[in-house]
Amino acid sequence: MIGLMLDIDLLRSFVSVVDAGGFTRAGERVHRTQSTVSQQIKRLEDTLGRPLLERNGKQAKLTEEGERLLSYARRILALEQEARDVVGRPMTDGVVRLGIPEDFAAYRLAELLSDFSRSRPALRLDVRSGQSSQVRALLERGELDLALFKRNAGQGRALGAWPERLHWVTSRQHPVDLRRNPVPIAVAEQGCLYRNRLIHAIESAGRTWHIAYTSPNLASIQAAVSVGLGISILPEVAIQSEHKVIDADGFAPITDTEIALMIGEHASPAARQLADVLAEFCGNVEPRKVA
Repeated sequence: MIGLMLDIDLLRSFVSVVDAGGFTRAGERVHRTQSTVSQQIKRLEDTLGRPLLERNGKQAKLTEEGERLLSYARRILALEQEARDVVGRPMTDGVVRLGIPEDFAAYRLAELLSDFSRSRPALRLDVRSGQSSQVRALLERGELDLALFKRNAGQGRALGAWPERLHWVTSRQHPVDLRRNPVPIAVAEQGCLYRNRLIHAIESAGRTWHIAYTSPNLASIQAAVSVGLGISILPEVAIQSEHKVIDADGFAPITDTEIALMIGEHASPAARQLADVLAEFCGNVEPRKVA
């Protein structure tokens, strides 16, 4: 299928049929008759050479090929709308693409970003949250204008950098027996700064470990610690009431990490304004009381 082109209108009708569960309601969504929508789906199937929907009266069910196409169709339509928005706006408008680590004062930071966005209604804010290594890579590839991420302290230049306060934690209700060997740990996936530091600290104490729980998601790790699946290290802003800070039986403290704020080479004035707001926010984030 070299040179295959997918018609945006056909993809829009396809997604509408899936979301509406049938051709009639889909036609209402895209302001076309049921027969027209049906014809469009047939044209899309002919283009791809694959059946996309199983028809059962007014109902429609995705085939395996349809399921594979659906996520791509949604992304294509979203990009098409984004392109229309960006190109159709005046030059004074724009997009600021920001990357943030998942576990850094998430709720308070979300509030700040919401306030910033509402104060500039002509500006579109595109925020991506993820592992710091991923956020940093996106910035370096030019896919972000601005980024907050975690790194080793003093690792290169930045608009600003703030030291992190990290603690060993276990479950308050079901604490892990730290005399166990190997020590069970709950950590993020490969590439996480904390994971590498935690494992190094345990091994430096002459102890062995095993991964009892691993997840790319902070909330999952917090939950795993809460129920006693393993110990972990968390920044103060991510420690919950169900967690207990521990003197980790001779494990070295986790130090020398920081939150860094960096900006892309060709960042817009709006991105620089947001950088100033973030810098002030990071300087004023107060640690929680931990025990």
